[in-house]
Amino acid sequence: MAEKTVIALGFFDGVHIGHGALLRKTVERAKELDIAAQGAAENRVAPAAFTFDRAPKEFVTGVNVPLLTSVDERRALIRDLYGIERTIVAPFDRAMMTMPWQSFLERLVARYGAAHLVAGHDYRFGYQNEGTPELLRDWCAAHGLGCDVISKVELGGVTVSSTHIRALVEDGDVERAAEFLGHPYAMTGEVAHGHRLGSTELFPTVNLMPEAWRVLPRRGVYAARATLWGGGVLAAVTNVGVRPTVGGGDDTVSVETHLIDWDGDIYGQPFKVEFLRFLRDERPFGSVPELHAQIEADIAAARRFIRKSVKK
Repeated sequence: MAEKTVIALGFFDGVHIGHGALLRKTVERAKELDIAAQGAAENRVAPAAFTFDRAPKEFVTGVNVPLLTSVDERRALIRDLYGIERTIVAPFDRAMMTMPWQSFLERLVARYGAAHLVAGHDYRFGYQNEGTPELLRDWCAAHGLGCDVISKVELGGVTVSSTHIRALVEDGDVERAAEFLGHPYAMTGEVAHGHRLGSTELFPTVNLMPEAWRVLPRRGVYAARATLWGGGVLAAVTNVGVRPTVGGGDDTVSVETHLIDWDGDIYGQPFKVEFLRFLRDERPFGSVPELHAQIEADIAAARRFIRKSVKK
């Protein structure tokens, strides 16, 4: 007998605390069904999450949709924060766009062994978003599947949503964004070479070139935490912007991170930077020594904030 699944349904951009309510319920239901099956290997019930490879709105409109996370980042957060090893990533294409909502649910059962579905209060699916939570409940009841529809999650009277978190990040309010996410806003990527001036006259930096779809924090300097390939975690200062003092007129926005109390070469390696606190706006300086002094002050401010955070 094929493995059965309890599937959380959603796009899960950012994997915020509202998504977390779905994912925790998914794990809970899978454990309950596993126990009911008396632990038989052939009857195992596993938790899973279902998402798309792109934002449906992007495919429908042809317009780039700013996102908080890549598919790989979503998969990692779902696994690391909620213990769900399997994330189903389906292509959102014309066939998916035009699929009747009933056919979408039938596919979840036939292809992925769905025995129970979990969705949010505002989940829509199928052709022209005709599928609703109410229809989901009714369909599951008629076809012998379990179903949970999770109520909206609020924080301080505000409904938790990816849209609201994107606005917080773009405004530079990464501390508030982290409260809604349940984790710091982060970027991952492969380390690229940047302007050599950073390592010769200022401070060495690790450079990430953000993707076109990526939601970027407001231009400025942030206290940050960096995770290196191999698992090392370091305090850091990250600049988002165009380096107006030493950038040579290049208006390409980059994300440059100075790793505090660390020296080494990680060019070409995977890297993650978490934005912890906005420190100041990016601005031009009259000279490189003046900028150097400001970066030293930024490092000191980041140290104080991170040290204080660790003590909490």
